Amino acid sequence: MTTILIVDDSAVDRRKVEGLLCRPADPNGGGLGGELTIRFAVHGREALERMAEQVPDLVLTDLQMPEMDGLELVEEVRAKYPAVPVILMTGQGSEEIAVRALQRGAASYVPKRNLARDLTETVDGILGLTDAARARQRVLDCLVRAESYFVLDNDVSLIPPLVGYIQEQMRRTQFCDEGTQMRVGIAVREALSNAIEHGNLEGPSTLKDADHAAFHRLIAERRSSPPYRDRRTHVTVRESLTDVVVVIRDEGRGFSPADLPDPTAPENMERAHGRGLLLIRTFVDEVIHNAAGNEITLLKRRAE
Repeated sequence: MTTILIVDDSAVDRRKVEGLLCRPADPNGGGLGGELTIRFAVHGREALERMAEQVPDLVLTDLQMPEMDGLELVEEVRAKYPAVPVILMTGQGSEEIAVRALQRGAASYVPKRNLARDLTETVDGILGLTDAARARQRVLDCLVRAESYFVLDNDVSLIPPLVGYIQEQMRRTQFCDEGTQMRVGIAVREALSNAIEHGNLEGPSTLKDADHAAFHRLIAERRSSPPYRDRRTHVTVRESLTDVVVVIRDEGRGFSPADLPDPTAPENMERAHGRGLLLIRTFVDEVIHNAAGNEITLLKRRAE
């Protein structure tokens, strides 16, 4: 049983979110399926009271609320419940606050205007990472430095286990707290998704923004069509007691890194591909693209 806490001072929005989550699972954007327990709070202070009674698996919160707003709630959850991911539901005009909330511990965000399109996919992805992280055993306790090399085909179901492996290594070395592990995992997940869907399969970002279902139909077709199906994603993971470096290279045609949009610009925060780039840049310490645009390096340093 998965428990989700919805925090919003609007009763209409609370019920809308509940309805989206509780619809039967559908590959074209339906609900989560399975057994869900939905709890509600009208502001951050009440949310913390609910969490003291029962810790949820995930928190979905509005940003602008009375008593305690979403930014303050993110900070409190990060401090008291670091393993519980928080997803922001953002309205127009709250982009600057959303960036600050991501920097202070939120796991992701979904613009309210795009809830029907993006909410269940975002929640399902983060819950999948959480479940994988909790299920893995800690091994190789004496290892202090390691390098791993993976070659992935274009199967996105391989992403959570690989992310879980990286998080497990960070836990084993006590590299960072669980909240930071989750955030690094989200950054790696976004980068891997980009490499497969936009790199190898050349799914256009403009199509993903304009027609989510059409984008996923195109991706499904290209997984079995040459030349896309034969491309692979190469992932190098270097871990030590001082830093974690993840290098992701696809076999697509690449792009010009200089043409990347500013993900913090309000108009880009509403776009699906802009959101992924913002999460990557916010959750790791350094991001480097190669000149060809088909390789990205993510670096996370151990906090002093």
